Amino acid sequence: MAEHTPGEFTRRFVAVARHPLGAAAKWFYDLDVTGREHLPDGPYVLAANHLSFVDPVLLTLVAKQNVRYMAVASLFDVSHMFDQLISFFGAIPTPRDRVPVAAVRAVLDELAEGRPVGVFPEGRRVAQWREQTPKPGAAWLAFAAGVPLVPVAMQGSQGTLGVEQKAFRRAAIRIWVEPPLDPLDFVDFVDPLGALTDTWVDAVGHRLDPWWESAHPV
Repeated sequence: MAEHTPGEFTRRFVAVARHPLGAAAKWFYDLDVTGREHLPDGPYVLAANHLSFVDPVLLTLVAKQNVRYMAVASLFDVSHMFDQLISFFGAIPTPRDRVPVAAVRAVLDELAEGRPVGVFPEGRRVAQWREQTPKPGAAWLAFAAGVPLVPVAMQGSQGTLGVEQKAFRRAAIRIWVEPPLDPLDFVDFVDPLGALTDTWVDAVGHRLDPWWESAHPV
């Protein structure tokens, strides 16, 4: 597998094209973003729920600069066009069947350079919120690098390139950026990683639970 590393061109492209691409996304997806002011300056872990293949691109447009995401390695080498897209944005291949040493090193290097990284704690796309128990990887990275963890809730992207709606189509998408979580606030817990992950779930659930319950009544 070829190494998927973004160059300076990608960062410059995203910086220059952010506004026109963001305007296009806002029109095509009826995109509404709340809480962008909560994004810190400098490095942080952007942790979002995951409903669609378009999530990483949309979140990069929400952030202040290009965000490299950890992506399961099986996504690569399936479609040449998709490979080119996720490689352009700097996706970091992450194996499922072994400890992702190289991927973790790449993420920590990005954070050490003062840039944000993205993680989907659910580990994969899901059809519905709370379907998958989140993993503590995002919390571990925040602790290891000593950077904030920023919870992000996404609603509506399941309607395009999602688990059930596999086609690329228009959708109404809402994104909430929540206040950053400081890992130092959790060091005195018996399970600091679990406590930080649970707080991420609460922050995202605060936005998604009412919507999901109203859309899927018992």
